[in-house]
Amino acid sequence: MALETSLTPPVPVLIIVMGVSGTGKSTLGAALAAALNMPYIDGDDLHPRTNVDKMAAGSPLTDADREPWLRIIRNTAERVTQEQTQKLKHTRSINGAGAEIGEFKNPSESENGTVAPGVVIACSALKRVYRDMLRGVISTISSSSNTHLTERAPGATDEVTIDLPTYFVFIEGTREVLMDRMLKRSGHFMKATMLDSQLSTLENPTGEEGVVAVSVEDSTATQVDTAVKGLGPMLSGHAI
Repeated sequence: MALETSLTPPVPVLIIVMGVSGTGKSTLGAALAAALNMPYIDGDDLHPRTNVDKMAAGSPLTDADREPWLRIIRNTAERVTQEQTQKLKHTRSINGAGAEIGEFKNPSESENGTVAPGVVIACSALKRVYRDMLRGVISTISSSSNTHLTERAPGATDEVTIDLPTYFVFIEGTREVLMDRMLKRSGHFMKATMLDSQLSTLENPTGEEGVVAVSVEDSTATQVDTAVKGLGPMLSGHAI
């Protein structure tokens, strides 16, 4: 059930739940999305097949492997929020200009049929340059200028909103705790031996604009509460 919160913004937002493998990004992402009444997407599901096969074999991904994946995630978020905007416009055309953003319906994505404008996606987002791709400020990992993404997800149109405010919820924890969690997991393509590779790749996002940190050792409920409280000041200009 969604939380009663003033964080529902009148414009779509992208919230990335990030961290190394084993932090519980999918669990927190789904719970946070439910709390904010937004749809949730697991970024792992958007990996190209070649990436999945490579990780299953125990090989770390390179920047060249991650770039198309990050582009897919950003484009998917733009497509989802574009669809939300189109539904809002349709609702307003029927109900009048006074219709609220939360009034458009998509029963498949919410218990009560109401979807907040935005999407929550789980993604490791280990480096600053990866996060900048997800923010939509660069088009490639090697970009040196702040150019917007130029490629589009299948089915997207020229009306896709490139200016999609993007925020990060960073799940942080020690190597010992993360390794213990990793070794207890089953059915996941990430190998425990790759944790050190991810930790060495991680560029801590603390201090970057639009980032909230939560502890991997906290319960999911506590993480959600911390994330919602941390996002509040960032989204205060969007609150209704």
